[in-house]
Parts: sequence; C-alpha cells; structure tokens
Amino acid sequence: MMKKILIFAVVAFSSLLWSGKNAAYAAKDDDANVYELLNLFGDVMEKTKTSYVEEVTDKKLIESAINGMLSSLDPHSSYLDAKSFRYMTEQTKGKFGGLGIEVTMEGGLVKVVSPIDGNPAQKAGIKPGDYISAIDGQQVMGMTLDEAVNKMRGKLGTKVKLQIRRPNEKPFDVTLKRDEIKIQSVKDEIKGDDVIYIRISSFNEDVDKMTEKAINNAQRKLKNKAKGLVLDLRNNPGGLLDQAIGVSDLFLDKGEIVSTRSRNEEDNVKYSAKEGDVLKGLPIVVLINDGSASASEIVAGALQDHKRAVILGEKSFGKGSVQTLIPLANYGAMRLTTARYYTPSGRSIQAKGIEPDVLVKPAKLEVIENEYERSEAELKNALKNDTIIDDKDKKNAQKDNDLDKDYQLLRAVDLVKALGVYTQK
Repeated sequence: MMKKILIFAVVAFSSLLWSGKNAAYAAKDDDANVYELLNLFGDVMEKTKTSYVEEVTDKKLIESAINGMLSSLDPHSSYLDAKSFRYMTEQTKGKFGGLGIEVTMEGGLVKVVSPIDGNPAQKAGIKPGDYISAIDGQQVMGMTLDEAVNKMRGKLGTKVKLQIRRPNEKPFDVTLKRDEIKIQSVKDEIKGDDVIYIRISSFNEDVDKMTEKAINNAQRKLKNKAKGLVLDLRNNPGGLLDQAIGVSDLFLDKGEIVSTRSRNEEDNVKYSAKEGDVLKGLPIVVLINDGSASASEIVAGALQDHKRAVILGEKSFGKGSVQTLIPLANYGAMRLTTARYYTPSGRSIQAKGIEPDVLVKPAKLEVIENEYERSEAELKNALKNDTIIDDKDKKNAQKDNDLDKDYQLLRAVDLVKALGVYTQK
C-alpha cells in the first residue's frame, strides 16, 4: 500500500514539474528566437528536398510555404503567383478567362459564393452554396483554394468537369466549356411600366458612374415619373471597396457609409456620404440573397441602417473583412486581410450576414383563373363610362416575362410601387 502511495506521489510531482516546464515554454513561445525558427524552416526545407519521394523545386517549396502561412490566418488571405495576380487584375477590370464563378474554401471543399451573370457556370445551373468536390476527376480535398482555381482555368474553348455537391441532393457532374468572361457589371431596365431596375453583378471599376448614368437615362425615359428603384445585388460576390462606397453615396445625402477597423487604431477609417441623392428620395428596394457578399453587403447595410431602402430577399453571405493586395516585385502579390468593416450603426456582418427587412424566398408563381368572375361591364344595357374616349386607345400593360419567372423581383417591384403611392406628395 505504501509503495502504491509513493509511486503516485512521484508521478504527481513529475506531472507538476512537466506542467511548470510547459507553462514556461508557453510563456516563451511568443518571444521565440526568429533566427532559430528560420533555421528550423531551412532544415525542414533541406530535408524535404533531399528525402521527398519525388524531386521538388525550391520555388515550389517556398511559394507553398508562403501560401500556407497566409491561408492559415483566414480563408481570404493567400499568396498569388505572377499568373494568379495578373488574372485578379484582369478580373477587377471586367474581362478575363475561365468559368465565371466566385468561390471560397470551406471544410476542405471549394464553395460557390456566386456564379457571374451570363457566363458558363451560371448557364450550367451552378448555384450559390454548391460545393465543388472534384475537378476533372481529381479530389479537391487537400488542395489550396488557388490550386483549385488554377485547375478550373485553362485555354479558351477547353472543357472541365466539376463534381457538384448540393445540400439534400446526390453528387452530380457538370461539364463546362472555358470561355472569355466578360462582366457587364451594370444592367438597367424598366419594370412594371414605372419602376427603375438596376442589376449590379459585381463591383468592378466605374460601377458607381455606370449606375448613376443608368438611373439618369431611365428617369429621362420615364419623364421623371419613376415610382422608385429596385437595386438587385443577388449573387453579387463583391469587388472594390471604393465602388461599394460610391454606389451607396448615390442614394445617401449625408452620414457614414461604412467604417474599416484595423489592428492599429490609427489605421481606422470612416467613409461618409456627400450631399446629393440621385433619386431625390424616391423609394428603393434592395434585393439580396446568400450569394450577396462583401461590397454588396456594405451597400445593403448602409442603406438599411439609414432607413433609405427596404432590404428584401434572403440573408446575405456574411463576409465582413477587407483584403489588401500587396504586390511583391516580380513574384506576384500577397492578399492579406487587413481590417474588418462595420455598417453605420456599428454592426459587423462577419459570418452573420445582412438580415433582410422582408424575408422572401425564391418561389414559383401560379395564377389561378376565376371562371365565374363577373363585372358591371358584362351586364345587359350597362351604362358606358363617359370618361373613356375610345376603348381602342387603352394601353394594355405589357406582360413582363422576368416578373412571371422571378418571384423575389415581382415582390420587390410591387413593394416599390406601393411605397411610391404611399410617399407620393
């Protein structure tokens, strides 16, 4: 019995010594000698070069190490080699080659944030929230995001097969043809006879100017009798911060648009609206869904906080961080998360998203005809309406196929019309 107690005491004392050493090591960990760690890196690299099963270049090892360092911080920080950097620069200018798909990494798989309007991924039916689990038969698990993206790129006209995993469905394959991706960032139409519809698919260069021009052109067509605006940001993956600020500023007369907060307080920035509202107070409905991310959420959050727009649709993606692209001489660039952004009320939407004011999920609309419907005009000898000069001159509302197919857009247009009537002076 005494022997057992003695052994227990020795083990307990050893454990205390070990935990004390661990605490000391933990305390020193942050102050570890950087030269020792660099020596460790050199040792690992040298052993990998000499002992790895296949020959590997210094360039590959070092670039992979840099990418690993950055991507371990968060899903949006990464190293871009010269080719990837050139691709990203082309993308922000609105013209590049590929599949037309904005992606991120989640759970080891490539997650679709948003397909880009009118390009191969959207035409093939790929949706926000889909997961890409294999590319040309090679499993994505184990790849970095940039490696997966590079595999999806290729020569124009060539094909790539993606395995798609969609919630509550069996995995299925989609074959896409690579194409030159041209982004028409801003599209405008008139909906329901008197509602301006602006679709922004991404926040590339000059989107704020294009949006203002589109609104002014629509107002001229409608002879300044527009009921209001539907701003469609669904499946808009974001883009340039200054363009999100510029678009928000079009509709706000004053106040904060967004603030960015960095690790160092002196680097915090607030962006405020300049005087002038391009719509002069007309109602706005902003459409969002789970494919609306980053810059889209900045616009939606700013207009929501200032009560300048009604946000309709589904909860947005929830990307509330700011990335800075830092060129690295002849070796591409590093994309580094440098700040979080906050809406005017101080909300961070990181991993939370923008909640719509009016929740409307996609749905199919079916019109039920009433075969027993009657009206005064059908009665025998009914009096005519003396305010109608000629029945032939009546303007029949033209059927809008987009509204028939898009329930969320239909609800948005109806809401703008209702707000237009309510606020009309």
